[in-house]
Amino acid sequence: MKPKTKICQNCKKDFTIETEDFKFYEKIKVPLPTFCSDCRNKRRMSWRNERNLYKRVCDATQKNIITMFSPDKKMVVYDRDYWWKDNFDPLEHGQDVDFKKTLFTQFHELFDKVPLPSLLNENVINSSFCNCVHNVKNCYLSVASMNMENVSYSTRVIGGKDSMDLFGGSDQEMCYENVVCDKSNHLFFSERSMECFDSMFLSDCRNLNNCIGCVNLRNVGYHIFNKPYSKEEYKKYTEDLNLSNYDNLCKFKEKFSAFKKTLPKRYANIFRCYAVTGDNVTNSKNCKSCFDAYKDLENCAFCVHSISLKDSHDGYGVGDNAEQAYEVIDSGVNASNLLSTVCVHECRNVAYAYNCHNSSNLFACTGLRNKSYCILNKQYTKEQYEELVPKIIQHMNDMPYIDKKGRIYKYGEFFPSELSPFSYNETIAQEYFPLTKEEALEQGYRWKEKEKRNYQIEIKSENIPNNIKNTNDEIIGKIVECEHKGTCNEQCTEAFKIIPDELSFYKKMNLPVPHLCPNCRHYARLKQRNPLKLWHRTCMCDKTTHPHHLDIRCLSEFETSYAPNRPEIVYCEKCYQQEVY
Repeated sequence: MKPKTKICQNCKKDFTIETEDFKFYEKIKVPLPTFCSDCRNKRRMSWRNERNLYKRVCDATQKNIITMFSPDKKMVVYDRDYWWKDNFDPLEHGQDVDFKKTLFTQFHELFDKVPLPSLLNENVINSSFCNCVHNVKNCYLSVASMNMENVSYSTRVIGGKDSMDLFGGSDQEMCYENVVCDKSNHLFFSERSMECFDSMFLSDCRNLNNCIGCVNLRNVGYHIFNKPYSKEEYKKYTEDLNLSNYDNLCKFKEKFSAFKKTLPKRYANIFRCYAVTGDNVTNSKNCKSCFDAYKDLENCAFCVHSISLKDSHDGYGVGDNAEQAYEVIDSGVNASNLLSTVCVHECRNVAYAYNCHNSSNLFACTGLRNKSYCILNKQYTKEQYEELVPKIIQHMNDMPYIDKKGRIYKYGEFFPSELSPFSYNETIAQEYFPLTKEEALEQGYRWKEKEKRNYQIEIKSENIPNNIKNTNDEIIGKIVECEHKGTCNEQCTEAFKIIPDELSFYKKMNLPVPHLCPNCRHYARLKQRNPLKLWHRTCMCDKTTHPHHLDIRCLSEFETSYAPNRPEIVYCEKCYQQEVY
C-alpha cells in the first residue's frame, strides 16, 4: 500500500502514514490514526505526572500521605502500600455497558470511583518523596528511576549512588548535574559521556579521567578544552578556576557551551543498530523515530524510553519483555497485545485500561489485579466477554467521544487528554511540549493554577551564599527563594530547601549550593537534550581528507534530532568517526 497523507485532528498539519505503518495497524486490527505522531505523543504524556507531589488524606486510613493526585481532585486515593494489600475489591464498582453513553464517558465515571494508589513505586525504602521508582533507598525527590541509593533530584536514571541532579544515564556514582552519562564516577556537568572519572564539563566523551571542558575525546587524561596538560598544570588550572564560587561556575558554563558549538556533533546516538532512526538507541533493529531506547527494540516506531520491546508503536516508558503494544504509557513487563493503556504491567489482551496488573482480557478497566474477562470492572465469562467486546468496539465507532474542541475519538484512539486526572502543566507533556497557560487552554487542556503557599522566604535568591566555603549549616531547612521567582514556565516551586545530606554533598564535592529550585534545575537539564523529533538533513562536513568524500563536501543524508536552524555542526557517522577516532 502506498504512503497516505492525512490532516491531524489536533494541530491540523499534514502527516504521512508509511507503508510499513499500514502493516502494523492491520496486524493489531485498529484503524489509521487521526492524530500525527507528535500530537499522539503529547496526548499520552498528558496522562503521566511524575514530579508534582501533594499532601492528601488517604481515603481508606484517613492518614496523611504524599501523592501525585492533588487534593482538589475527586477520585479515590489510597496510600500506596495499603492499595497493594487485599483490603478492597475493585470489582465492587463494576458497571454494565451503557450503549446510550460513549465508552470514554463511562470509563471516566468508573475511574472516579475505583481506588488509585497514591504513588507508582515498588520496593522503596526511606524515599517517600519519590514517584514512579523501583528499587530505591534513601532517595529524595527523584522520579521515573530504578536501582538507586542516596540519589536526589534525579529523573530517568537506571543505577546510581551518592549522586544528585541527574537526567538519564546509568551506573553513576558521586555524580552531579549530568545528562545521559553512563558508568562514571565523580563526574559533574557532563552530557552523553561514558566511563569517565574525576572530570567535569564533558560532552560525548569516552574513558576520560581528570579532564575538564572537553568534547568528543576518547581514552585520555589531564586535558582541558581538548588540549593535553601535565598533572601539575592541570591541578593549578582547576584550582585557579575556583568553581566552588557560583559566579565562576556560571561563567565557565557559558565558556564550555560556546566551545561545544565549534566541534562536530554526531547526527544521532545510535549504537549497534540496524535500520534505525531516532536518537539514543542501542542494540535494536527495524525501528523508526524511537528515542531513548535502552536496548533490544525490534520493529517499533514512535516509542520513547523503551526497553526489550517488539512489534509496537506509540509508547512512552514501555517494554521489559513486551510486544504488540500500541498507544501505551508506562506499560509492559512480560506483556503482550496492549492497546491504549496507562500503568498496565504483566498483562495480555488488554485495551483501555489504567493501573491494572497481572491480568488478561480486560476492556475499559481500572485498578484490577489478577483478573480476566472484565469490562468496566465487571466480571464476565469468557464467552460473554468475547461476544460483548466486538459490540463495544462498534459502539465506539458509532457513538465516538467528542471533546470540547470537537476532536473525535473512535476505537483505536488513546484516552482524551481532557479526561486525564492531571492538568497539562502537571504532566511530562509540559516537559517535552511546553505550553503557556493561554496556549494550553486554547488547545483544550486543563491548567493547574499555582497553589498559595503559606511560607515566608528566609533567604532571598540574591542572598544565597556564593561560595560553598562560606556556606554554613544554618542554611539547612531554611526556605530559599528560587532565582526564577515563579516567572518561568518550568513548574517553578518559587522556593526550596537544602536538606542535610545535600549540603554535605556540596561541601564534599566543593560545589556551590544551587540558586534554582529542583524543578527549574530539571528543566535546565531538559534543555540540553534534543526534541523528540527528526529532520532530514545533509552532513555539514566539508573537509577533503575523509576517504569517502575526497575533494568534495560530504553528501550523506540522515534523519537527525538537530533542527536545520540550530547552530551545531552536524556530521554523518563516517565523518564523525574520522574526526573523533
